Amino acid sequence: MPHKKINAKHAPDPAGGYSQAIEVSGGTRRLYISGQIPVSNKGSLPTSFKEQAALVWQNVIAQLHAGDMNVENLVKVTIFLSDRKYNLENQQARQFALGSHAPALTVIITGIFDEAWLLEIEAIAEA
Repeated sequence: MPHKKINAKHAPDPAGGYSQAIEVSGGTRRLYISGQIPVSNKGSLPTSFKEQAALVWQNVIAQLHAGDMNVENLVKVTIFLSDRKYNLENQQARQFALGSHAPALTVIITGIFDEAWLLEIEAIAEA
């Protein structure tokens, strides 16, 4: 399914490995991924942001694979951070997980359901 990155000439360029907009054409399947949290399938919760971010991305990718998709199918990602001090580590974790793929992205600094969680990620994928 073709994705077209759109970055309008009269708007700011994206900074940090994402696209301002994604056009999806010919998609027949859409996968909505609920907020993925930094908890393993065995119930463990890492304490560092780096470990939590890696685990959250693993959980996102697991949901994609369960839907017969991969990171290239992501068209929109929303990341909720508990504190803006994690911005750089968050960007690094995202780029490690997605490589050169740059879906539309929103990062929100907010309180998260469980105070031990430093981030949560929800996503939309199309195939």
